[in-house]
Amino acid sequence: MGQPPAGTPGQPPAAPWEAPPAAGAAPAAASASAAPAPGWSGAEAGAGAGAGAGAGAGAGAAPPPPGAPPGYGPPPGYGPPGYGPPPGYGGQPPTPPTPPRGDANPAQAAMVGLLNLSCLGLGYVLLRNWIGAAVCWIATAVLLVMALPADVDGVPLGLLVGYGVFLLLAAADGARRGLRATLRIGDSFRRLALPLALVLLAVPAGGSLAYGAARDEAKEQALLERLAAADELVKSADGLAFDKAEPIYRKALADYQDLGIRHAGSRAGKLVPARLDAYYTTVSGPYEKKEYCAAIAPLKHLRGLPGTFDKDLLGARPAKTDEPLAHSLYECGTAALGVQTANPPASESLNALYDTFPKSVHATRVEPAVRAAIKTRTTALTGGAAPCDTTNELRALRSSLDNMTDPAVEGATKEAASAVQKGDFSCGTFQFRSKEFGDAGKTMTQYAKDYPNSPQAAHARSIAIAAEIAEEEPEAGKSLPPAEVPGGGRMVMVVSNDGPGSVELLYTGPMTGKVTLKACGTCTKYSSVLVPRGGKVKACTGPSSKYPKATLLLPVGDYHFLQKRAATGTSTAGDTKSSKAKIESGYSYTNCLYVTSLF
Repeated sequence: MGQPPAGTPGQPPAAPWEAPPAAGAAPAAASASAAPAPGWSGAEAGAGAGAGAGAGAGAGAAPPPPGAPPGYGPPPGYGPPGYGPPPGYGGQPPTPPTPPRGDANPAQAAMVGLLNLSCLGLGYVLLRNWIGAAVCWIATAVLLVMALPADVDGVPLGLLVGYGVFLLLAAADGARRGLRATLRIGDSFRRLALPLALVLLAVPAGGSLAYGAARDEAKEQALLERLAAADELVKSADGLAFDKAEPIYRKALADYQDLGIRHAGSRAGKLVPARLDAYYTTVSGPYEKKEYCAAIAPLKHLRGLPGTFDKDLLGARPAKTDEPLAHSLYECGTAALGVQTANPPASESLNALYDTFPKSVHATRVEPAVRAAIKTRTTALTGGAAPCDTTNELRALRSSLDNMTDPAVEGATKEAASAVQKGDFSCGTFQFRSKEFGDAGKTMTQYAKDYPNSPQAAHARSIAIAAEIAEEEPEAGKSLPPAEVPGGGRMVMVVSNDGPGSVELLYTGPMTGKVTLKACGTCTKYSSVLVPRGGKVKACTGPSSKYPKATLLLPVGDYHFLQKRAATGTSTAGDTKSSKAKIESGYSYTNCLYVTSLF
């Protein structure tokens, strides 16, 4: 039979890489051996008997020739069973199959990215990337823990920036992963997913708005608490002395000003005007209670606030304090007239009234009020129960007027000085009649010094002498010495000094006066031991020229005498001796002054 055509059953066609049979060679089926294909192993293909159709089986493998393209050799599955490279063939292994990937889907990528922007990691959930979703949940939980509850300071800026960056990265990663991913969702859900992702963006946006509203409310509450704290400060200072209350008031005002300017649109800021009205009412409380002196400092504080507080916030409030302050200065100043311990003194308040409100109605009331105060006290000197106290009031009033600079009170100042002079004399006579002889002597002695040209100066000196005698001999103070020396005849009394040191002789009776005798240079004290029992000291028995003398011309009447001897080597200052005598008409008298001792 002839050779079957190529490609007939039982004989595979020649592969492109197989060499053609040599000329005259036997058909493949009868050939004892087959030449190896190029690139295959150089092993003999079934040499020897019995090779047949299984030629090359079990032959060793050899690498492809140099420069052979990838996949060189017969295609997979070609030829009869068992045909091809033997097991263990050393050529390049076939490439493993690549899983199929879908086409790029930008809408799907946008959907996944937007779902991740919702802060809930829903894009990762759709992709079934549970790790990514868990990271998003943890990040959102951390933000909520840090942010809630909302407070005035809000969330730290660094945390917000970090969380925002994290969301953008999660969105970008989700979009990248979702671009070609195969999602296990139905078509109907797929159509709704992108709109849902857009709607879910309202979650962070709404959360931000809600948090902002909560933070704004927290700020409002904090500002209201500041306002309430300032109100408490004002209440706590009410009733304190103003020097202690003012620092507290200043602190409250600082809060009011800050709230009213920096936070004017807040609920607390809108309440500041009402609080300022209440502040003015509280601070001016002493004026409403008619405590005028206590009201001066608070009212000055309120009137001076434009220098330290916002003028727009204050409005017309400071001007409303002018009338209360002027009234308080007047009432406090006039009430202090004649009060020695007044604080503040009358001059301080009245000068402030003249300086601050010179044209006010209260300034015109000062001069009549001063004159009325002088007149009231001057009237009280005549027959008053306490002329010395009244005189002290007049003296304090005059001192206040002396310290006032307004010309309106010049006439009143002269009236006050005249009233004080009258009061001093009235005080001295009152003390004498009250048997306060020591005080009376001092008062009248000072009067004579202060008013030497006064018509009453001589009488004041007489009262002072009589008071000094009355301290030693109270009977001498039964009545005031007469202001005028009585007329009629005068009797002569010659007074001699028979003792060491000079001597001052004071006398009072129908006539009052004193005379000083010089020291007797040769005179000494008389020892009472040498005087016989029942006898008298024989003083002034020497030559008349030996003793210093003085002559008194005395009206008739009863007299009290007091001799005051100066200090010498044998006597001490203050040695005194009182005596009395009756001066009768038609007689002349001698009076010898001497000193006795026990030894």
